[in-house]
Amino acid sequence: MNILAQIRKLLKDPPPEHAFEVSETAIAWARRTREDLKLGVEALEPGILAVSPLHDNVADPDAFFRHVQALAGGDGKARRRRTALILPDFCARVAVLDFDQFPSDAAEQVSLVRFRMKKSIPFDVDSAQVSYYMQSRGGAGRKVEVVAAVAPLEIIARYEAAFRHAGFEPGLVTTSTLAALNLLSPDGVQVLARLSGSVLTAAVTEGRDLRLLRCVDLPELTPEEVMRVLFPTCAFVEDTVGEKPRELLVCGFGDWEPVVVEQSRQDLGLEVRRLGSRFGEPGPANAGLFGFLEAAET
Repeated sequence: MNILAQIRKLLKDPPPEHAFEVSETAIAWARRTREDLKLGVEALEPGILAVSPLHDNVADPDAFFRHVQALAGGDGKARRRRTALILPDFCARVAVLDFDQFPSDAAEQVSLVRFRMKKSIPFDVDSAQVSYYMQSRGGAGRKVEVVAAVAPLEIIARYEAAFRHAGFEPGLVTTSTLAALNLLSPDGVQVLARLSGSVLTAAVTEGRDLRLLRCVDLPELTPEEVMRVLFPTCAFVEDTVGEKPRELLVCGFGDWEPVVVEQSRQDLGLEVRRLGSRFGEPGPANAGLFGFLEAAET
C-alpha cells in the first residue's frame, strides 16, 4: 500500500477537524469548518523543543502546552476533538526494508520489522512505537518492500500529552516528510530535499513508492553540507533504480535556495523546482501539514 493510500485508509471517516505539524520553531495548524479551511503558523520561542531521537524533545513542557492551548481555545474540558499530529522527521527513523517473504500474521510482522530495524537505530527498538506498511510493487520474483517508521514511545507520548491536555485526541500520528510526499506527483523518479532548522531530509520516490529517506542533522548550515547529502542520495537512485531522477524538489531553504538550485543543476544535472501545493507554498514548518491536507482532499 503506498503512502497516499495509507493515509486515505486512515481517513475513511470524515477528516479530523484539526491537524497540527510540530517543528522545533513552530506549530503549523489547520482547522476545517463547514465554510472553509483555516491555516496558520504559531511560532515557538527557542528552547521549547529540542528535536532528537535520543532524548525527550519537549524541553519546556509548560511553554509548549501554553502554545497548544492557545491554538485550541477554550479550557480543554469540552468534548475531545479528533486531530492529526505530524511530528518532526528527526525524532523518528524511517527505512525501506525488503523481505524475501513477509508473514501474514500482524504480530509476526511487527516482530520481524523490529528485528530488522534494531541495528540501524540509535535507541531501544523494544521500547519504541513501530508503524509500517507494505508497498504495492507486485510482479513475479519481487521482494516484499515494507516502509517502517520507528520512534521512542516516550518521545511520542510527550508530544501527544500537550494536545490531549488541551482537549484533542490524536488519531493519525506521522512524520513530516512522510506526509509531505503526498505533494509529489506519482510519475517517475523524484528526489525531495527539505530543510527544517539544521535537519535536512532527502526522500527518493518512484511513482507512489518510497525508495529512500535520509534525515541528517547538518554539522554546519551551509549549501556545501546540503550537497554532501544530495550527491550520495542521487548516486543511490542511479545504482538501485537504474535511472536518474526526473527532478529535484526543494523546500525550506530560504536564502540558500538559489545556490542549492544552481549547484544541483550544474553538478547533478537535475531539473529543480520548489515543492508546491494547492494550499500555498510549503515551508520548513508546514510541508507535512500541506501533504496531509492534500491526501484528505483527494
